[in-house]
Amino acid sequence: MILALAALTAASALQAETISVAATAVPHAEILEFVKPELANQGITLDIKVFTDYVQPNTQVNEGRIDANFFQHQPYLDNFNENRKTQLVSVAGIHVEPFGAYSVKHDSLNDLPQRAQVAIPNDATNGGRALLLLQAAGLITLNPEAGITATPRDITENPLNLRIREIEAATLPRVLNQVDLALINTNYALEAGLSPREDALFIEGSESPYVNILVTHEDKAADEAIQALVDAMKTDAVKTFILEKYEGAVVPAF
Repeated sequence: MILALAALTAASALQAETISVAATAVPHAEILEFVKPELANQGITLDIKVFTDYVQPNTQVNEGRIDANFFQHQPYLDNFNENRKTQLVSVAGIHVEPFGAYSVKHDSLNDLPQRAQVAIPNDATNGGRALLLLQAAGLITLNPEAGITATPRDITENPLNLRIREIEAATLPRVLNQVDLALINTNYALEAGLSPREDALFIEGSESPYVNILVTHEDKAADEAIQALVDAMKTDAVKTFILEKYEGAVVPAF
């Protein structure tokens, strides 16, 4: 009787749980909205808080003001933890957003002129990711020791003398008409009405290591409610939703 009462009390506590999750609007908040009814069926309320930057979601989870976040990949998280001394951990890999190069001035990378202006994200990991994509496209060569956190200083060959502008990731779609080429994270591209598969002049392949992850504070990683959220996000229904809604612009990673 006592064991049964204890189990019932634990279940009631889980059912009364509210999980707050910080996310960027597209596709992260949309995926969370999709799983919200499933969690509600378990008695768990999912409170989705939409952010437009990449710093506050981590800061607020680390400070305990928000339970989890869903917007970043592991290289970004590793860099953030190292630089900010935060204690954040990944609890699930959900999808990949192939990174793309966009232009409204040119129809092909071959059309880029000498001294073309190229805008990339100004954070270390996404900036490095953008430079690696430019290298994969044959536009530049990087110092091989630079790795995923390469900066413009690591460019060793630049035949077109591209002028690299480092800009906050969220603002890149808004400066697209001011530059020759912009390397844009897919979530911001989608928010701006760009189709990575149709509009990008060059895009990462499916081998991209930048899986978007669900993140929480290390002290919360084993919480039942967090694990319930992980389970809800890694179902066949979520996989089908991603494939059908984003048509290849977002790819399931589970």
